[in-house]
Amino acid sequence: MGGNVHRMSSLQTLPGFREIYPEDCSRLHHIFRVWRQVAISFGFQAYETPVLEPLDLFRAKSGAEIEQQLFSFVDKGGREVALRPEMTPALARMVSQRAQSLRRPVKWFNIGEHFRYERQQKGRLRSFYQFNADVFGEAGPGAEVELVALLIRSLTVFGLTQEDFWVRLSDRDLWVHFLATRGLSGEEIEVVLGIIDKMGREPREVSAKKIDTLVGDRGTGLFDRIEKLAGVRSMEALESFFAENGTDGQSDEIRVRLADWRVLISGLEAMGLSAFVSIDLSIVRGLAYYTGFVFEAFDRKGKFRSIAGGGRYNHLVGKLGGPELPATGFAIGDVVLQDLLEDRGLSPKIVSGPEFYVVASGEAERGEALADISALRGAGYSVEYPLRAAGFGKQFKAAGQSGARFSLIYGSEELGRGMVKARNMADGSEQEIPRNHLLEAVRDLRG
Repeated sequence: MGGNVHRMSSLQTLPGFREIYPEDCSRLHHIFRVWRQVAISFGFQAYETPVLEPLDLFRAKSGAEIEQQLFSFVDKGGREVALRPEMTPALARMVSQRAQSLRRPVKWFNIGEHFRYERQQKGRLRSFYQFNADVFGEAGPGAEVELVALLIRSLTVFGLTQEDFWVRLSDRDLWVHFLATRGLSGEEIEVVLGIIDKMGREPREVSAKKIDTLVGDRGTGLFDRIEKLAGVRSMEALESFFAENGTDGQSDEIRVRLADWRVLISGLEAMGLSAFVSIDLSIVRGLAYYTGFVFEAFDRKGKFRSIAGGGRYNHLVGKLGGPELPATGFAIGDVVLQDLLEDRGLSPKIVSGPEFYVVASGEAERGEALADISALRGAGYSVEYPLRAAGFGKQFKAAGQSGARFSLIYGSEELGRGMVKARNMADGSEQEIPRNHLLEAVRDLRG
Protein backbone atom coordinates (compact mmCIF):
# COMPACT_ATOMS: atom_id res chain seq x y z
CA MET A 1 0.00 0.00 0.00
CA GLY A 2 2.76 2.40 0.98
CA GLY A 3 4.55 1.69 -2.30
CA ASN A 4 1.42 2.48 -4.27
CA VAL A 5 0.97 5.79 -2.44
CA HIS A 6 4.56 6.76 -3.22
CA ARG A 7 4.10 5.80 -6.87
CA MET A 8 0.91 7.87 -7.15
CA SER A 9 2.56 10.93 -5.61
CA SER A 10 5.46 10.67 -8.04
CA LEU A 11 2.99 10.78 -10.94
CA GLN A 12 1.26 13.98 -9.85
CA THR A 13 1.40 17.12 -11.98
CA LEU A 14 4.67 18.99 -11.51
CA PRO A 15 4.60 22.18 -9.39
CA GLY A 16 3.49 25.19 -11.40
CA PHE A 17 1.98 23.12 -14.22
CA ARG A 18 -1.73 22.69 -14.92
CA GLU A 19 -4.08 19.95 -15.98
CA ILE A 20 -6.78 21.83 -17.87
CA TYR A 21 -10.09 19.97 -17.89
CA PRO A 22 -12.52 20.42 -20.82
CA GLU A 23 -14.68 23.12 -19.22
CA ASP A 24 -11.59 25.21 -18.35
CA CYS A 25 -9.98 24.40 -21.68
CA SER A 26 -13.08 25.75 -23.45
CA ARG A 27 -12.70 29.05 -21.58
CA LEU A 28 -8.98 29.19 -22.34
CA HIS A 29 -9.53 28.51 -26.03
CA HIS A 30 -12.25 31.16 -26.09
CA ILE A 31 -9.66 33.67 -24.85
CA PHE A 32 -7.26 32.49 -27.56
CA ARG A 33 -9.95 32.91 -30.25
CA VAL A 34 -10.75 36.44 -29.07
CA TRP A 35 -7.08 37.43 -28.99
CA ARG A 36 -6.60 36.03 -32.47
CA GLN A 37 -9.63 37.89 -33.85
CA VAL A 38 -8.51 41.18 -32.30
CA ALA A 39 -4.93 40.82 -33.61
CA ILE A 40 -6.16 40.05 -37.13
CA SER A 41 -8.52 43.05 -36.99
CA PHE A 42 -5.41 45.20 -36.40
CA GLY A 43 -3.67 43.68 -39.41
CA PHE A 44 -1.29 41.40 -37.47
CA GLN A 45 -0.24 38.01 -38.87
CA ALA A 46 0.27 34.83 -36.85
CA TYR A 47 3.60 33.00 -36.56
CA GLU A 48 5.02 30.07 -34.57
CA THR A 49 8.42 29.20 -33.11
CA PRO A 50 9.80 26.00 -31.51
CA VAL A 51 9.03 25.41 -27.84
CA LEU A 52 12.56 24.02 -27.37
CA GLU A 53 15.45 26.35 -28.24
CA PRO A 54 19.25 26.51 -27.91
CA LEU A 55 20.15 27.86 -24.48
CA ASP A 56 22.54 30.36 -26.09
CA LEU A 57 19.57 32.14 -27.70
CA PHE A 58 18.45 33.33 -24.26
CA ARG A 59 21.99 33.92 -23.02
CA ALA A 60 22.58 36.23 -25.99
CA LYS A 61 19.53 38.27 -25.11
CA SER A 62 19.64 38.37 -21.31
CA GLY A 63 23.04 37.08 -20.20
CA ALA A 64 24.03 33.98 -18.23
CA GLU A 65 21.87 34.96 -15.22
CA ILE A 66 18.74 34.06 -17.21
CA GLU A 67 19.57 30.37 -16.71
CA GLN A 68 18.25 30.49 -13.14
CA GLN A 69 14.76 31.09 -14.56
CA LEU A 70 14.87 28.43 -17.28
CA PHE A 71 13.92 24.82 -17.68
CA SER A 72 17.25 23.98 -19.30
CA PHE A 73 19.11 20.72 -19.84
CA VAL A 74 21.51 18.89 -22.13
CA ASP A 75 19.66 16.86 -24.77
CA LYS A 76 20.67 13.45 -26.12
CA GLY A 77 22.77 15.12 -28.81
CA GLY A 78 24.84 16.92 -26.18
CA ARG A 79 23.26 20.31 -26.91
CA GLU A 80 22.37 22.82 -24.19
CA VAL A 81 18.68 23.57 -24.70
CA ALA A 82 15.82 25.27 -22.86
CA LEU A 83 12.05 25.46 -22.98
CA ARG A 84 11.20 28.96 -24.15
CA PRO A 85 10.58 31.41 -21.28
CA GLU A 86 9.45 34.16 -23.67
CA MET A 87 8.92 34.72 -27.37
CA THR A 88 11.02 37.79 -28.21
CA PRO A 89 14.45 36.19 -28.90
CA ALA A 90 13.08 33.55 -31.28
CA LEU A 91 10.90 36.14 -33.00
CA ALA A 92 13.86 38.49 -33.45
CA ARG A 93 15.84 35.60 -34.95
CA MET A 94 13.01 34.80 -37.38
CA VAL A 95 12.69 38.40 -38.51
CA SER A 96 16.47 38.82 -38.87
CA GLN A 97 16.66 35.84 -41.24
CA ARG A 98 14.26 37.47 -43.71
CA ALA A 99 14.70 41.12 -42.77
CA GLN A 100 15.53 42.22 -46.31
CA SER A 101 12.48 40.61 -47.93
CA LEU A 102 9.76 41.31 -45.35
CA ARG A 103 7.29 44.08 -46.09
CA ARG A 104 7.56 46.73 -43.39
CA PRO A 105 6.26 47.38 -40.90
CA VAL A 106 6.25 43.73 -39.85
CA LYS A 107 3.21 43.17 -37.59
CA TRP A 108 3.15 39.65 -36.14
CA PHE A 109 1.43 37.92 -33.23
CA ASN A 110 1.59 34.58 -31.46
CA ILE A 111 -0.40 32.75 -28.81
CA GLY A 112 1.75 30.04 -27.25
CA GLU A 113 2.95 28.23 -24.14
CA HIS A 114 6.01 29.38 -22.18
CA PHE A 115 7.96 28.02 -19.24
CA ARG A 116 9.85 29.68 -16.39
CA TYR A 117 11.40 28.02 -13.39
CA GLU A 118 10.18 30.59 -10.87
CA ARG A 119 8.57 30.53 -7.45
CA GLN A 120 4.84 30.04 -7.79
CA GLN A 121 2.63 32.88 -6.59
CA LYS A 122 -0.70 34.52 -7.34
CA GLY A 123 -0.96 35.02 -11.08
CA ARG A 124 2.36 33.29 -11.84
CA LEU A 125 2.88 29.65 -12.77
CA ARG A 126 5.80 27.80 -14.30
CA SER A 127 3.79 26.93 -17.39
CA PHE A 128 1.61 29.64 -18.92
CA TYR A 129 0.28 30.97 -22.20
CA GLN A 130 1.00 34.39 -23.65
CA PHE A 131 -0.43 36.57 -26.36
CA ASN A 132 2.57 38.33 -27.98
CA ALA A 133 2.28 41.16 -30.51
CA ASP A 134 5.26 42.93 -32.09
CA VAL A 135 6.02 45.55 -34.74
CA PHE A 136 9.36 45.60 -36.59
CA GLY A 137 10.70 48.20 -38.99
CA GLU A 138 8.99 51.31 -37.60
CA ALA A 139 11.25 53.62 -35.60
CA GLY A 140 8.66 56.26 -34.78
CA PRO A 141 6.07 56.29 -31.96
CA GLY A 142 3.33 55.25 -34.40
CA ALA A 143 4.33 51.66 -33.59
CA GLU A 144 3.66 52.28 -29.90
CA VAL A 145 0.31 53.89 -30.69
CA GLU A 146 -0.71 50.77 -32.61
CA LEU A 147 0.51 48.34 -29.94
CA VAL A 148 -0.95 50.18 -26.95
CA ALA A 149 -4.28 50.39 -28.82
CA LEU A 150 -4.09 46.64 -29.51
CA LEU A 151 -3.23 45.93 -25.88
CA ILE A 152 -6.21 47.94 -24.64
CA ARG A 153 -8.56 46.32 -27.15
CA SER A 154 -7.27 42.87 -26.15
CA LEU A 155 -8.60 43.56 -22.64
CA THR A 156 -11.75 45.61 -23.26
CA VAL A 157 -13.09 42.98 -25.66
CA PHE A 158 -13.72 40.79 -22.59
CA GLY A 159 -15.79 43.51 -20.92
CA LEU A 160 -13.04 45.19 -18.89
CA THR A 161 -13.24 48.99 -18.75
CA GLN A 162 -11.12 51.94 -17.65
CA GLU A 163 -12.47 51.26 -14.17
CA ASP A 164 -10.72 47.88 -14.22
CA PHE A 165 -7.29 48.62 -15.70
CA TRP A 166 -5.03 51.28 -17.14
CA VAL A 167 -1.80 51.36 -19.12
CA ARG A 168 1.15 53.21 -17.61
CA LEU A 169 3.53 54.71 -20.19
CA SER A 170 7.21 55.39 -19.58
CA ASP A 171 10.45 55.93 -21.50
CA ARG A 172 13.84 54.42 -20.75
CA ASP A 173 15.52 56.64 -23.36
CA LEU A 174 14.22 59.75 -21.65
CA TRP A 175 15.69 58.54 -18.36
CA VAL A 176 19.00 57.73 -20.05
CA HIS A 177 19.24 61.18 -21.65
CA PHE A 178 18.22 62.96 -18.45
CA LEU A 179 20.72 61.05 -16.29
CA ALA A 180 23.44 61.72 -18.89
CA THR A 181 22.85 65.46 -18.45
CA ARG A 182 23.57 64.93 -14.74
CA GLY A 183 27.01 63.53 -15.60
CA LEU A 184 26.35 59.80 -15.14
CA SER A 185 28.13 57.20 -17.26
CA GLY A 186 26.44 54.38 -19.13
CA GLU A 187 27.09 51.79 -16.42
CA GLU A 188 25.95 54.18 -13.70
CA ILE A 189 22.76 54.91 -15.61
CA GLU A 190 21.91 51.20 -15.77
CA VAL A 191 22.40 50.94 -12.00
CA VAL A 192 20.17 53.98 -11.41
CA LEU A 193 17.47 52.54 -13.66
CA GLY A 194 17.52 49.40 -11.54
CA ILE A 195 17.09 51.52 -8.42
CA ILE A 196 14.17 53.41 -10.00
CA ASP A 197 12.55 50.10 -10.93
CA LYS A 198 12.48 49.15 -7.22
CA MET A 199 11.51 52.57 -5.81
CA GLY A 200 7.88 51.61 -5.32
CA ARG A 201 8.82 48.42 -3.48
CA GLU A 202 11.39 49.68 -0.96
CA PRO A 203 11.57 52.55 1.59
CA ARG A 204 12.38 55.99 0.18
CA GLU A 205 15.49 56.35 2.33
CA VAL A 206 16.89 53.08 0.98
CA SER A 207 16.57 54.28 -2.63
CA ALA A 208 18.01 57.70 -1.75
CA LYS A 209 21.02 56.14 -0.04
CA LYS A 210 21.73 53.94 -3.06
CA ILE A 211 21.73 56.96 -5.37
CA ASP A 212 23.91 59.04 -3.03
CA THR A 213 26.39 56.20 -2.61
CA LEU A 214 26.65 55.76 -6.37
CA VAL A 215 27.10 59.38 -7.47
CA GLY A 216 28.60 61.03 -4.37
CA ASP A 217 29.22 64.78 -4.66
CA ARG A 218 28.30 64.79 -8.34
CA GLY A 219 24.69 64.05 -7.52
CA THR A 220 23.61 66.81 -5.16
CA GLY A 221 19.84 66.86 -5.27
CA LEU A 222 19.75 64.09 -7.89
CA PHE A 223 17.46 61.79 -5.95
CA ASP A 224 14.92 64.59 -5.44
CA ARG A 225 14.88 65.25 -9.19
CA ILE A 226 14.59 61.53 -9.94
CA GLU A 227 11.70 61.27 -7.51
CA LYS A 228 9.96 64.26 -9.10
CA LEU A 229 10.38 62.89 -12.64
CA ALA A 230 9.13 59.48 -11.50
CA GLY A 231 6.02 61.22 -10.16
CA VAL A 232 5.08 62.83 -13.48
CA ARG A 233 1.61 61.81 -14.65
CA SER A 234 0.76 64.09 -17.59
CA MET A 235 2.29 65.53 -20.75
CA GLU A 236 2.09 69.04 -19.30
CA ALA A 237 3.93 67.97 -16.16
CA LEU A 238 6.56 66.16 -18.23
CA GLU A 239 7.32 69.24 -20.33
CA SER A 240 7.25 71.48 -17.24
CA PHE A 241 9.79 69.26 -15.48
CA PHE A 242 12.40 69.73 -18.18
CA ALA A 243 11.59 73.42 -18.62
CA GLU A 244 12.11 74.00 -14.89
CA ASN A 245 15.44 72.19 -14.95
CA GLY A 246 16.85 74.78 -17.37
CA THR A 247 19.47 74.11 -20.03
CA ASP A 248 21.36 71.62 -17.87
CA GLY A 249 18.31 69.39 -17.86
CA GLN A 250 17.77 69.69 -21.61
CA SER A 251 19.55 68.17 -24.60
CA ASP A 252 18.78 67.63 -28.26
CA GLU A 253 17.95 64.01 -27.42
CA ILE A 254 15.47 65.09 -24.75
CA ARG A 255 13.78 67.51 -27.15
CA VAL A 256 13.38 64.67 -29.67
CA ARG A 257 11.95 62.39 -26.99
CA LEU A 258 9.44 65.00 -25.88
CA ALA A 259 8.33 65.40 -29.50
CA ASP A 260 7.86 61.61 -29.71
CA TRP A 261 5.83 61.74 -26.50
CA ARG A 262 3.50 64.30 -28.05
CA VAL A 263 2.94 62.02 -31.06
CA LEU A 264 2.25 59.04 -28.80
CA ILE A 265 -0.20 60.85 -26.52
CA SER A 266 -2.02 62.63 -29.35
CA GLY A 267 -2.36 59.35 -31.29
CA LEU A 268 -3.93 57.58 -28.32
CA GLU A 269 -6.20 60.57 -27.71
CA ALA A 270 -7.34 60.48 -31.35
CA MET A 271 -8.26 56.81 -30.87
CA GLY A 272 -10.38 57.70 -27.85
CA LEU A 273 -8.12 55.86 -25.43
CA SER A 274 -7.08 58.67 -23.07
CA ALA A 275 -9.09 57.23 -20.17
CA PHE A 276 -7.02 54.03 -20.36
CA VAL A 277 -3.52 55.55 -20.30
CA SER A 278 -1.33 57.57 -17.98
CA ILE A 279 2.24 58.78 -18.14
CA ASP A 280 4.20 57.17 -15.32
CA LEU A 281 7.99 57.52 -15.46
CA SER A 282 8.36 55.26 -12.42
CA ILE A 283 7.90 52.33 -14.82
CA VAL A 284 11.25 51.37 -16.35
CA ARG A 285 10.89 47.56 -16.64
CA GLY A 286 13.82 45.50 -15.46
CA LEU A 287 15.08 44.12 -18.77
CA ALA A 288 18.14 45.99 -20.00
CA TYR A 289 17.43 45.37 -23.71
CA TYR A 290 14.56 47.90 -23.71
CA THR A 291 15.62 51.05 -25.58
CA GLY A 292 12.72 53.51 -25.54
CA PHE A 293 9.05 53.61 -24.64
CA VAL A 294 7.94 50.95 -22.17
CA PHE A 295 4.44 50.29 -20.88
CA GLU A 296 2.51 48.05 -18.52
CA ALA A 297 -1.18 47.36 -17.91
CA PHE A 298 -2.26 47.26 -14.27
CA ASP A 299 -5.37 46.34 -12.32
CA ARG A 300 -7.02 49.54 -11.01
CA LYS A 301 -7.91 47.85 -7.72
CA GLY A 302 -4.36 46.63 -7.17
CA LYS A 303 -5.43 43.05 -6.44
CA PHE A 304 -3.30 41.47 -9.16
CA ARG A 305 0.22 41.77 -10.51
CA SER A 306 0.92 43.41 -13.87
CA ILE A 307 -1.57 42.22 -16.49
CA ALA A 308 0.63 42.91 -19.52
CA GLY A 309 3.86 44.65 -20.40
CA GLY A 310 6.13 45.56 -23.24
CA GLY A 311 8.37 48.14 -24.83
CA ARG A 312 10.82 49.01 -27.55
CA TYR A 313 13.92 46.87 -28.19
CA ASN A 314 15.68 48.39 -31.20
CA HIS A 315 19.00 46.55 -30.83
CA LEU A 316 17.92 42.96 -30.22
CA VAL A 317 17.68 41.87 -33.87
CA GLY A 318 21.22 43.13 -34.48
CA LYS A 319 22.45 41.51 -31.28
CA LEU A 320 21.15 38.16 -32.50
CA GLY A 321 23.04 38.43 -35.80
CA GLY A 322 20.58 40.33 -37.99
CA PRO A 323 20.55 43.91 -39.26
CA GLU A 324 19.76 46.83 -36.97
CA LEU A 325 15.98 46.93 -37.05
CA PRO A 326 13.67 48.96 -34.79
CA ALA A 327 11.20 46.80 -32.86
CA THR A 328 8.60 47.05 -30.14
CA GLY A 329 6.09 44.63 -28.65
CA PHE A 330 4.12 43.41 -25.66
CA ALA A 331 2.85 40.23 -24.03
CA ILE A 332 -0.30 39.34 -22.04
CA GLY A 333 -0.35 36.22 -19.87
CA ASP A 334 -3.43 34.02 -19.57
CA VAL A 335 -3.11 33.37 -15.82
CA VAL A 336 -3.50 36.95 -14.56
CA LEU A 337 -6.14 37.73 -17.18
CA GLN A 338 -8.28 34.76 -16.15
CA ASP A 339 -7.93 35.72 -12.48
CA LEU A 340 -8.95 39.30 -13.29
CA LEU A 341 -11.97 38.25 -15.37
CA GLU A 342 -13.10 35.89 -12.61
CA ASP A 343 -12.75 38.64 -10.01
CA ARG A 344 -14.85 41.06 -12.10
CA GLY A 345 -17.54 38.51 -12.89
CA LEU A 346 -16.52 38.50 -16.56
CA SER A 347 -15.23 34.96 -16.91
CA PRO A 348 -16.90 33.66 -20.08
CA LYS A 349 -19.72 31.17 -19.61
CA ILE A 350 -18.92 28.57 -22.23
CA VAL A 351 -21.54 26.17 -23.58
CA SER A 352 -19.55 23.29 -24.99
CA GLY A 353 -22.35 20.89 -25.97
CA PRO A 354 -22.88 19.65 -29.54
CA GLU A 355 -25.33 21.24 -31.94
CA PHE A 356 -27.21 17.97 -32.43
CA TYR A 357 -27.75 14.79 -30.42
CA VAL A 358 -29.17 11.87 -32.40
CA VAL A 359 -31.70 9.51 -30.82
CA ALA A 360 -32.76 6.29 -32.59
CA SER A 361 -35.63 3.96 -31.64
CA GLY A 362 -33.99 0.67 -32.68
CA GLU A 363 -31.08 -1.03 -34.45
CA ALA A 364 -32.47 -0.46 -37.95
CA GLU A 365 -33.17 3.19 -37.23
CA ARG A 366 -29.72 3.53 -35.65
CA GLY A 367 -28.14 2.28 -38.87
CA GLU A 368 -30.03 4.91 -40.86
CA ALA A 369 -29.01 7.57 -38.37
CA LEU A 370 -25.30 6.73 -38.57
CA ALA A 371 -25.25 7.57 -42.27
CA ASP A 372 -26.79 10.96 -41.57
CA ILE A 373 -24.46 11.58 -38.64
CA SER A 374 -21.49 11.11 -40.95
CA ALA A 375 -23.00 13.50 -43.51
CA LEU A 376 -23.75 16.15 -40.88
CA ARG A 377 -20.23 15.96 -39.46
CA GLY A 378 -18.80 16.15 -42.96
CA ALA A 379 -20.75 19.39 -43.42
CA GLY A 380 -19.13 20.84 -40.30
CA TYR A 381 -21.84 20.26 -37.70
CA SER A 382 -21.10 19.00 -34.19
CA VAL A 383 -23.06 15.79 -33.64
CA GLU A 384 -23.16 13.26 -30.80
CA TYR A 385 -25.06 9.99 -30.37
CA PRO A 386 -25.02 7.12 -27.84
CA LEU A 387 -22.14 4.78 -28.62
CA ARG A 388 -24.14 1.86 -27.27
CA ALA A 389 -27.76 1.14 -28.19
CA ALA A 390 -30.15 2.11 -25.38
CA GLY A 391 -33.81 2.76 -24.75
CA PHE A 392 -35.51 5.99 -25.72
CA GLY A 393 -35.61 7.21 -22.14
CA LYS A 394 -31.88 6.85 -21.56
CA GLN A 395 -31.11 8.42 -24.91
CA PHE A 396 -33.25 11.49 -24.22
CA LYS A 397 -31.67 11.83 -20.80
CA ALA A 398 -28.22 11.68 -22.39
CA ALA A 399 -29.32 14.26 -24.99
CA GLY A 400 -30.34 16.65 -22.20
CA GLN A 401 -27.09 16.12 -20.31
CA SER A 402 -25.01 16.70 -23.44
CA GLY A 403 -26.03 20.36 -23.69
CA ALA A 404 -27.08 19.91 -27.31
CA ARG A 405 -29.22 22.61 -28.91
CA PHE A 406 -31.35 20.10 -30.81
CA SER A 407 -32.03 16.39 -30.76
CA LEU A 408 -32.73 14.57 -34.01
CA ILE A 409 -35.12 11.67 -33.43
CA TYR A 410 -35.06 8.67 -35.75
CA GLY A 411 -38.29 6.78 -35.10
CA SER A 412 -39.63 3.98 -37.30
CA GLU A 413 -42.85 5.87 -38.05
CA GLU A 414 -41.08 9.09 -39.05
CA LEU A 415 -38.50 7.27 -41.17
CA GLY A 416 -41.32 5.37 -42.92
CA ARG A 417 -42.55 8.76 -44.14
CA GLY A 418 -39.03 9.92 -45.06
CA MET A 419 -38.95 12.33 -42.13
CA VAL A 420 -36.81 13.01 -39.03
CA LYS A 421 -38.15 14.76 -35.94
CA ALA A 422 -36.12 17.70 -34.60
CA ARG A 423 -36.64 18.78 -31.00
CA ASN A 424 -35.49 22.17 -29.65
CA MET A 425 -33.88 21.24 -26.33
CA ALA A 426 -34.44 24.73 -24.88
CA ASP A 427 -38.25 24.87 -25.18
CA GLY A 428 -39.22 21.30 -26.14
CA SER A 429 -40.86 22.33 -29.42
CA GLU A 430 -40.73 19.77 -32.23
CA GLN A 431 -40.99 19.74 -36.01
CA GLU A 432 -40.53 17.17 -38.73
CA ILE A 433 -37.92 17.72 -41.42
CA PRO A 434 -37.46 15.78 -44.69
CA ARG A 435 -34.55 13.39 -44.45
CA ASN A 436 -33.60 13.76 -48.14
CA HIS A 437 -33.03 17.49 -47.49
CA LEU A 438 -31.51 17.08 -44.05
CA LEU A 439 -28.53 19.43 -44.48
CA GLU A 440 -30.70 22.28 -45.76
CA ALA A 441 -33.28 21.68 -43.02
CA VAL A 442 -30.79 21.75 -40.12
CA ARG A 443 -29.28 24.92 -41.55
CA ASP A 444 -32.69 26.55 -41.19
CA LEU A 445 -33.02 25.14 -37.67
CA ARG A 446 -29.87 26.89 -36.53
CA GLY A 447 -31.26 30.25 -37.69
